[in-house]
Amino acid sequence: MGDDVQQFQEQRTTGARAVIADRAVRSVFQPIVELDSGRVVAYEALARGPQGPLEAPDALFAAARAEGCLTELDQACRAAALRGAVARGLLAPSTVFVNVEPEVLDDTPVAGLFDPEVPVPGDLRVVLEITERALAARPAELLRTVARVREFGWAIALDDVGAESLSLAFMPLLRPDVVKLDLRLVQGRPGPAIAEIMNAVNAYAESTGALVLAEGIETGPHLAMARGLGATLGQGWLFGRPGPGAAPGARPGALRLPAVPPPDPQGRLLSPFECLPAHVPVREAPKALLIELSKQLERQAMRLGETCVVATTFQEARHVTPATRLRYRDLVERVGFVAALGEDLPAEPLPGLRGADLAPGDPVRGEWDVVVLSPHFSAALLARDLGDDGSDLARRFAFSLTYERDTVVRAARALLSRVAPSTTRRGPAADGQAVADVPAGVASLLTGRSAGDPGEALLHRALAAVGTGVTIVDLRLPDQLLVYVNPAFERLAGQPAAELLGRNCRFLQHPDTDPAAVGRIRAAIEVGDECREVLLNRRSDGSTWWNECTLTPVTDGTGAVVQYIGIQADVTEQVETERALRTERDRVRRYAARIAELDARVGVPLSLATPGEGPQTSTDSPGARRA
Repeated sequence: MGDDVQQFQEQRTTGARAVIADRAVRSVFQPIVELDSGRVVAYEALARGPQGPLEAPDALFAAARAEGCLTELDQACRAAALRGAVARGLLAPSTVFVNVEPEVLDDTPVAGLFDPEVPVPGDLRVVLEITERALAARPAELLRTVARVREFGWAIALDDVGAESLSLAFMPLLRPDVVKLDLRLVQGRPGPAIAEIMNAVNAYAESTGALVLAEGIETGPHLAMARGLGATLGQGWLFGRPGPGAAPGARPGALRLPAVPPPDPQGRLLSPFECLPAHVPVREAPKALLIELSKQLERQAMRLGETCVVATTFQEARHVTPATRLRYRDLVERVGFVAALGEDLPAEPLPGLRGADLAPGDPVRGEWDVVVLSPHFSAALLARDLGDDGSDLARRFAFSLTYERDTVVRAARALLSRVAPSTTRRGPAADGQAVADVPAGVASLLTGRSAGDPGEALLHRALAAVGTGVTIVDLRLPDQLLVYVNPAFERLAGQPAAELLGRNCRFLQHPDTDPAAVGRIRAAIEVGDECREVLLNRRSDGSTWWNECTLTPVTDGTGAVVQYIGIQADVTEQVETERALRTERDRVRRYAARIAELDARVGVPLSLATPGEGPQTSTDSPGARRA
């Protein structure tokens, strides 16, 4: 008992809750430099615990997660950052960047974001850093938070841009003043993924005046890469390591932020149709036409892929037909974020589809809206029901089809401001990536084996040794998640198991993946059949590979299909060889057709000429021209 008491006391004095209670969280400050002038224009506040095992932020936040006090620690870190900035004189013209832990906005309201006991001096300029993951989890709440932050006079930075495709899709919705490029963009090898991010970020910065900040600059080549990516601000060990206050000998400067965009009218929540400017023409059309226009926008969104946001309204849940469900299941598989709103719609109408039940007096209940937004494309079908009686397909709507980006962004914000918080809980993997929780009941690879079965261990070793990719999907989990991948599949996908497990395989699909092949796989799984298809897949670095995927069902004792084993083989070389062969055959056919055409123009071929007669020529023949 005495040992237990002593151990409890040690945990109490060294745990995260004790650190918070003792106000032992402190901040260090890393300089942010204007690349052209070399002036230090801002500092990022980085949290540190007391000297000991919880001094490093990773250890401190891990302890807070384990003790269930992450929100309290996050607020304590922000309070320490503001106190430290004031104490160290990091006031105007300098600026201080402070962070919000993404998991805090994943799971809890934002009421604790600001500590009323920590006064903020008027000459303390603050930029609040958030990530796209927070918007994906709680879009309505985070959009309100961003509005409150701007009311305080603070600016917004979108952090870790490039780490996830959604950060590119959500940029115009958050309208950040600063875009912070993930350090892997600066330190990694250029590739298709980096080019895609650079295009999106530079387009956004050009249209809004936002500043681009590159993190992780440690060497001269890193600095050159940052400039090439379009960054005008830099942060990293090349400019200075985190310290207790202002960097010694630094030349201070002012961070020139873009003009703050005007807020939407206060006091009420706009509907998308109300976002239409007066100069945009409004037409009338029956529902039958709006259905086809909606399908066209959905197809466009599927081509845009993971950097696209789609938000729609259905008026009432009964309008979500089985055919609509199939279309939106395809959208969820291909598009970064999809939301659907309507009367009596649940928070998640389909796995991966975000929803909301519209309140009785909400004007959106009388609208038909489809909004598609990506870095380089924006379109919105915004319609209002005119209240006709009679045939459903003949009901008339006043509508506008607009591609004006500001209008589309406002309409998207209007819909996302109503989306319910995510009901899917995700826990951090070993490397910080989010991985969905997998129930303990599927810990064994195959149904019927216990975790301690010697055969189970042998099966693990055998699958780990084979050179072909092997995956197992459990149909008993929401969204049919991966529960096993072998090392060969990790190499094929270009990602470690920690980033693959707990996800649906759709994230591997390329925007050009054949939807018919995906549909055949889905149809086979629905009836429990085996299938084999060749799919175009994409790795995390943007490179592609052709995957010959064979899926075999696994049944339980009752005969029900509960899992699928996937055998994945890279057949890129074979596909490219077959394509080259087809191209060569087409070329030979074209040459043969051309030769036949020339023979017809020349006349009788020499091989068929009558003996004794000279060769017949035409004035158009090569021989005639040479003569």
